[in-house]
Amino acid sequence: MAEPTLIQIFGTGSTRLASGATTASAGLFIPDSALITAGLATPTTATAEGHLVAIVMNAESYLTQTNFDANIDQSLIIANGFSSFTTRGTDNTPYRQDQKTISLAKIDTGSTINPGDY
Repeated sequence: MAEPTLIQIFGTGSTRLASGATTASAGLFIPDSALITAGLATPTTATAEGHLVAIVMNAESYLTQTNFDANIDQSLIIANGFSSFTTRGTDNTPYRQDQKTISLAKIDTGSTINPGDY
């Protein structure tokens, strides 16, 4: 099988832009529609953390254990961790903490994480 595509990981409409392609520099473009599909209701006013959560949720829909087991070229798995509760601040405001586990698999050639290996 092939490496997972940008669309499979980041959502419909995602593309890699070349330098000068209606932008000042090269980069990854993830359209608001892909973020909205992941549950980010208002990308134009959302926080950076909200954007990251939407990206992780989009990627999680494809980077599953099942797809990992079926595709030798897939190197990442995103799965639910354990939810917990904690308190924060001087008023001990209750917070829910939800975990997402990202597992990175590569041929064992060293002990550091290099994004280019995945």
